[in-house]
Amino acid sequence: MSEPPRIARRVTISGRVQGVGFRYALADEARARSLGGWVRNRRDGTVEALLAGPQAEVEAVIAWARHGPPAARVSSVEVEPAIGDSTDFDIVSTL
Repeated sequence: MSEPPRIARRVTISGRVQGVGFRYALADEARARSLGGWVRNRRDGTVEALLAGPQAEVEAVIAWARHGPPAARVSSVEVEPAIGDSTDFDIVSTL
């Protein structure tokens, strides 16, 4: 049985997404699905993430990001193809 194809996506989430636990909740979602990559706050008020892993799992985290944790108010989610194949998921410094 072959493994599902792996993909990587760069995701930028806008709205009320800083100061509401968004990075930590997204990291929990990604780790629960065994994804690799990272998440960080950006100085412009957005949250940016790189998600790498099986396509269905990456898409599930992107779908979750469209609403985020309870205190968040997501206004938009931009998704772009990316390159990355990390097996760990980290919270990294603000860009």
